[in-house]
Amino acid sequence: MILIRKATLGDEKDILLLIKELAVYEKEPDAVEITTEELRSHLFIEQICEAIVAVDNEQVIGFALYYTSYSTWKGKCLYLEDLYVKAELRRSGVGKKLFQRVAEVAQLKKVRRMEWQVYDWNQPAIDFYLKLDAQLNKTWLNGRLEFDYNVK
Repeated sequence: MILIRKATLGDEKDILLLIKELAVYEKEPDAVEITTEELRSHLFIEQICEAIVAVDNEQVIGFALYYTSYSTWKGKCLYLEDLYVKAELRRSGVGKKLFQRVAEVAQLKKVRRMEWQVYDWNQPAIDFYLKLDAQLNKTWLNGRLEFDYNVK
């Protein structure tokens, strides 16, 4: 039986392994720079983000990581940074359970909008979100600045 729960101290190792799997899937295998220690701090000490995990037989098989964001038009929002389920367990309903739990968290936090991004080439993910009645916006372009420094 799959259990969906809030991530707890110690889950950061498994979440980081899944983040690395996600990076491979997204054709960016060398892009992950964050360490287990940083992730632990961000989740449980600084609390700048939160995560929920899907667990099967005491093994973390999926996760969703999110944080509070802000819109000048809407106010408080929730940004779903990543949702990932191990490849062999996709199409089993785990992703849907994770997504629905994040949506529940968004409603509990009384945010006005929940947002995320999906690559335009990731048709399985696009189809997944469309089945959940999500709106995918093809109008906005993503902007980004990246800074190269070592966090100690």
